[in-house]
Amino acid sequence: MTETRAAPPHAIPPHAIPARPPRDTRLDIVRGYLQLVIFASHAAGSFIGAWMIHAAWGFSDSSEQFVLLSGFTLGSVFALKSARQGPGAAWRDMWGRAARLYRTHLLVMALFFAMLVLTCHYVPALPMEAERLGWGYFIHAPLAALPGLFAMLYQPAFMGILPVFIWCMFALPVFAWAERRWADGALAASFALYLAGAYLGLAPPSLEPGGHIAFNPFAWQVLFLGGAWLGRRALYLGAALPRLAWLTWAAALYVAAALYLRLAWYGWLDLPVPFAETYWITGKDNLVLPRLLHALALAWLVAALIPRTAAWMEGAVPRFLAPIGRHSLQVFCLGLFLSWACTAVFRALPGQVWLDPILIGSGCLALGLYARALDRRREATRAVPVPA
Repeated sequence: MTETRAAPPHAIPPHAIPARPPRDTRLDIVRGYLQLVIFASHAAGSFIGAWMIHAAWGFSDSSEQFVLLSGFTLGSVFALKSARQGPGAAWRDMWGRAARLYRTHLLVMALFFAMLVLTCHYVPALPMEAERLGWGYFIHAPLAALPGLFAMLYQPAFMGILPVFIWCMFALPVFAWAERRWADGALAASFALYLAGAYLGLAPPSLEPGGHIAFNPFAWQVLFLGGAWLGRRALYLGAALPRLAWLTWAAALYVAAALYLRLAWYGWLDLPVPFAETYWITGKDNLVLPRLLHALALAWLVAALIPRTAAWMEGAVPRFLAPIGRHSLQVFCLGLFLSWACTAVFRALPGQVWLDPILIGSGCLALGLYARALDRRREATRAVPVPA
């Protein structure tokens, strides 16, 4: 007689076809907040963008959460399409999304470069701005730079984040295939690749002389694919992970320790500093382990402490943030241009403190109105009757 073993708790049932989950407003609100933080932090010279964001008080910033949540969302989308229409349809859908994002990346680069050229020509207060932001190689050797631009291996300032999404989206179907064959072993392989990227020097080469890749995809993929792993579990099981009180306490202690170190590094505490700030604690390009753990701790605390629905989510601020989160890609792209415009004003008019809240506040309002307009256009499109 064959013994039947019970499936372990929190195991994904085989051959199950999950129901489409309701939209998580909490995720939209968090992503909306992250987009505004990214906009403010890109505005060099802004006090708000430097100090009134969580990156100033820990090891990680909004980029990690943006990548993790994108992986979470796309991982559940891929798993749902694969279960309902088959892996082939899911592969084609994800690679189509990656191809569209690649085209968006090229368009953003072209428009950003055109904006810089026009600014350098018409604004005498900002000479050599294109060169300052890393476009000098393209200006002086365009034929040599073009292959790097198309291969995403030449990355002027602000042009490094979308390539890591594109590479990870192309990798997601392969990761999902590995999940079907080896279950959680696929996540272990992703972490091994992360260690090779973060600590063993595995990285794609920059095709710009003296340049570098802003987000090493071999390291950053662990956040995206880890998010995809969580998204698939949330789709099938209703919760990505079981709620563990000890893990919540551990995450809170880690975030508190990072805050203590930040304050000590700033010299604001009359207490001993255990060690100085180094790249191996806060390094972003290769997503060093303390930084990765800080990002994961923050994500866990948000997931554990913020309920999926709550009355406060109907308030004015959450309702302003949610559309930004629903259209995070478009808002991010517009935010790149607005943040550089703020930077240009700060550089042209140094020392004008009163400009900071006006520019950052106006930029956040513009991004919110843009997201609202995208929401209305989407609703209007859905309302159009389909011809019989």
